[in-house]
Amino acid sequence: MDIIFAFFSFGFFVFIFFVLAVLLAIKGVKIIPQADLWVIERLGSYRLTLSGGIHYIVPFIDSIRAQYNTQEQDLEVPQQKVITKDNVSIMIDGIVFIRVIDAKEAVYGVLNMKNAISQLAQTTLRSEIGKMDLDETLSSREQLNSALLTALDSAASQWGVKITRVEISDIDVPEEVRAAMELQLRAERERRATVTQAEGQKKSTIEVSEGEKIRVFNESEAAERMSDAKKYEQVQLAEGQKRAMELINEAMRENPQAAEFLLAKDRIKAFSDLASNTTQDKIVVPYDAVSLVGGLTTLVETLSKRKQ
Repeated sequence: MDIIFAFFSFGFFVFIFFVLAVLLAIKGVKIIPQADLWVIERLGSYRLTLSGGIHYIVPFIDSIRAQYNTQEQDLEVPQQKVITKDNVSIMIDGIVFIRVIDAKEAVYGVLNMKNAISQLAQTTLRSEIGKMDLDETLSSREQLNSALLTALDSAASQWGVKITRVEISDIDVPEEVRAAMELQLRAERERRATVTQAEGQKKSTIEVSEGEKIRVFNESEAAERMSDAKKYEQVQLAEGQKRAMELINEAMRENPQAAEFLLAKDRIKAFSDLASNTTQDKIVVPYDAVSLVGGLTTLVETLSKRKQ
């Protein structure tokens, strides 16, 4: 009986030991998702960082200090009041996109990683806005986002965090400032319209002046060419007359009667022109004396007939 009791007691202890061993083995096996990082401590000090896969830790000796997801995640920057360089108070908020790349630094480098990044984003935002005028703040969001990204990433890298993007989501301007901006914008549009109209008139005036200048130049050039043509014509005519006189002189030297022939030719042409004239108040006076007497007789007879 004692032997049977001892056997059952031994078996029970073996069973209990086996169950405890299985429980310890199960408790020590850890299956970690692909995108996670687990920080493991042994007796309160850092031991290792586990990534995705199956791992075994010593139960009751090793413990999980922190678990981080390495996927990109957004962190909202609370809305806050900031003052621009030109002393305008505005409300602004944003979103910071982060990714944990070193779980050990994220645990031991800062007490609360997300809260620290949020506070850093707020202070950096106030600092950057204080360097910019209101107009520049509203029109240069990309520049502001880039400045915030550089400043935040430099500080967060010490905490094992990579800042991937920073986006300013909303900028709220006071109503009175908004009204003043609208008035300024309207005045600026009117000024640009006036400048554009003035530029158009100036361009039109310049084009008209250039056209008039070209017209005057063309007329002057045409007049100059016409003058040159007339001058050339006169020169050619004078050259022709000179050549004709040279030929006449040469003919007169060779034949003395040539001069008499030319004079007789001119007389005949003159008498022909005079005879063709229909007026009655004309008297033909011959050149030689005999013709002159005959001409006077004819003149007397003509006057006598008119008196009758």
